[in-house]
Amino acid sequence: MRRLGQHFLSDPRILGRIADALDPVPGETVLEIGPGQGTLTEVLLQRGLKVIAIEKDRRLAGALARDNLTVIAGDALRLEWPRVAKVVGNIPYYITSPLIDRALTPPLPERVVFLVQEEVADRIAAAPGSKTYGALSVGVQAVARVEKVFTVAPGAFRPPPRVRSAVIRLTRLVEPLVTADEIPRLRAFVTACFSKRRKQLKNAVPGLNEAELRSLGFDVAVRPERLPPHAFIRLMRASRGMEL
Repeated sequence: MRRLGQHFLSDPRILGRIADALDPVPGETVLEIGPGQGTLTEVLLQRGLKVIAIEKDRRLAGALARDNLTVIAGDALRLEWPRVAKVVGNIPYYITSPLIDRALTPPLPERVVFLVQEEVADRIAAAPGSKTYGALSVGVQAVARVEKVFTVAPGAFRPPPRVRSAVIRLTRLVEPLVTADEIPRLRAFVTACFSKRRKQLKNAVPGLNEAELRSLGFDVAVRPERLPPHAFIRLMRASRGMEL
């Protein structure tokens, strides 16, 4: 199982708290990414939910048969995801960022609850100016409210991972800071800005020179990691001639 980055969680208390974070409503359909041995799946079904599960390991997928459960055997990074309001999963840590990108691809679900490496959870939830704030923080916070719900110690898993884990809850913003069409461009833009993390803004923003930055009201000596998400969106739009 290690080749797929799987660490199975069986503690019923923790599984129940993950389900609670999803704020489930009996009768609704949720999408579970990477159900593994089905321990979280079982809790979701006990809550009266209908579950669609995507599992890459075909042996595990074949053993997941339950009432009110639809199993899709395949790679969640390659498959088209069913359109549902809520997504949940204990996801493989080595593909966390790509899976979050997929989860936040329009049309965005109402809520996403993922169990991830605590370091990644901290990056997603980071505030401007903090050491962990970066492109991932901006990309997620532009479309969702981020909550680090609780942490999970390595001993709760079999086999135990080498790092602490955390449950992250992403709730779609009523008014996202970017349009659906702008999301891929924003991700690329902030990645480019943060690739020069220690540079001043005048040397870090693609497509805008120092005079243009000043005309937009930006301090050209500030570093990208000090800007809030809405500032990056202003810069992105200006860089192609579209102002807020």
